[in-house]
Amino acid sequence: MATHAGSEGKVFIGSNQVAEIKSWSMEITSDTVDASIIGTAWRKNQATIKGWSGSFEGFWDETDTMGQGALSAGATVTLNLNPEGDDTGATYWSGDAIITSISYNASFDGIVEASFSFTGTGALTETTVSA
Repeated sequence: MATHAGSEGKVFIGSNQVAEIKSWSMEITSDTVDASIIGTAWRKNQATIKGWSGSFEGFWDETDTMGQGALSAGATVTLNLNPEGDDTGATYWSGDAIITSISYNASFDGIVEASFSFTGTGALTETTVSA
């Protein structure tokens, strides 16, 4: 069984790596509907529409024009989330996502941080990095 250090993870907008990312998370969900009928002793549910959403956080970098600079609330981007880096054969998830929020945080004793939230629009695919 393979395990991976979180430090291997990367976030890309298309083929452009987003700079200064510290962490990312993604959730894949499926809605369900009640398919129970009269006389059923136990509730029966059926899976329906799938969805995905998440966020990524990092240090704000105003010079990252092709990564952080390409993100604005309401924009649709092709998001690639790489949990184990981007070497040939590494697994990653890819799909179009709407940037739903961006927040910034600064404190006198820290580094300015940025947080980006997204919701998938359409299918999420799992694939591997090719040479």
